[in-house]
Amino acid sequence: MRWILVLTALLSNTALAQSQLDTPALEPLSMPYLLKLTGGLLLVVVVILAFAWLVKKFNLNQQSQNGLIKIIAGLSIGTRDRIVLLQVGEEQILVGLTPGRIEKLHTLSQPLDAPEAQLASSSFAEKFNRVMGERESK
Repeated sequence: MRWILVLTALLSNTALAQSQLDTPALEPLSMPYLLKLTGGLLLVVVVILAFAWLVKKFNLNQQSQNGLIKIIAGLSIGTRDRIVLLQVGEEQILVGLTPGRIEKLHTLSQPLDAPEAQLASSSFAEKFNRVMGERESK
């Protein structure tokens, strides 16, 4: 069995060396090399930006680990300002979020009834399954 692995490794190295002999090496400052390098870097930047957009779009930021605090609803009122309705135990609190401050706006005397499906999930797996289910139904 070992000799088959050794023979395979030797043959693959020989084929690799032969293919490298057939293709000329690129000069480090040649135009094709620079285009290939720039294209690769742009691809990496695009992948990073796409991932950041997906995280923002699907709101995959961390929620309460034990489920005691839930985000019921949120509304963006500016580029960096939001109003969020939180549920802490049985109490619902309306808060204003700015980059440097969190301010309690109102405590609801009558909690709003929100269907359980609309409440923000506390785990990534639940969010992922919900998003994939929505995607499959379209």
